Amino acid sequence: MTLPLLEVRGLKTVFHDLAGAWPAVDGVDLLVHPGEILGLVGESGSGKSVTGFSLVQLIDPPGEVVSGDVLFKGEDLRSASEERLRSLRGDRIAMIFQDPLMTLNPVLSIGEQMCEAIQEHRNCSRQDALKEASRALSRVGISSPEARLKQFPHEFSGGMRQRVAIATALLNEPDLIIADEPTTALDVTIQSQILFEVQKLSRETGTAVIWITHDLAVVAELADRVAVMYAGRIVETGTVDDVLDRPRHPYTVGLLGSSAASASPGERLKQINGAAPSISARPSGCPFRPRCERALAVCEQIDPSPQILDGHGYRCHNPVPEGSAL
Repeated sequence: MTLPLLEVRGLKTVFHDLAGAWPAVDGVDLLVHPGEILGLVGESGSGKSVTGFSLVQLIDPPGEVVSGDVLFKGEDLRSASEERLRSLRGDRIAMIFQDPLMTLNPVLSIGEQMCEAIQEHRNCSRQDALKEASRALSRVGISSPEARLKQFPHEFSGGMRQRVAIATALLNEPDLIIADEPTTALDVTIQSQILFEVQKLSRETGTAVIWITHDLAVVAELADRVAVMYAGRIVETGTVDDVLDRPRHPYTVGLLGSSAASASPGERLKQINGAAPSISARPSGCPFRPRCERALAVCEQIDPSPQILDGHGYRCHNPVPEGSAL
């Protein structure tokens, strides 16, 4: 087993208001190894995106990372200077945002922005940088890349802008890519091409990927391991086969049951009762208790501790029996 590329221990990120500080990420632990693709899944509001932003220290007020360790190749990113973080972002660590307008500058051409991303971290000519940028656009399915490099973001559709953002993240073959639902706006053909390119990059260069999504079908196709997140915490983690085929946490079972792939034609989809709690109204004990059909009296009083068996971890007082039918 190789040493982890990224090790996260006890990460906690809060958002402040007049009433107090509320945890959006509450004690997250993660390990990501070189060449590994980790799917981070959960409902909207579970803390997935905030976790991604926290890893690269991009949390703005009123948010704040208040505790925990984020070690990248053994280097603590929480204590790194802003200059050091800038040198890592876009080079060794790339982030693909859900909204491509967070990545693209509206007053610069696509070519200027992609060349800047290359030349900021590499000593090469503009001509060579343009060639690299053109190849990157081709990899994500953009035709006539040389002409597209001369255009501006407003001349692209939303899906095209997202593909440019993905291509930009792939430019420098980073050690780690954090992708926040990057294919949500893309049609299935282009999505499949993007997933293929990410897997190819991971295999050929050892790039690790944290793929943040709510789409379990994408995770099943792309990821090596899965971490399921609920109410700011990792509630289940393991290999794709362990988590998707043999889930132990009731929330994971609920997510799988609500997926269209789990139902026969004409059959009603199952659903998880209720809604995820807001960060200012987390219940006592297990956060999933009010929605859980397997809740016990102890679940109301005591937050379950992580249990790990053969690399398959979960936090539950009354886990689903192994091998139970979904």
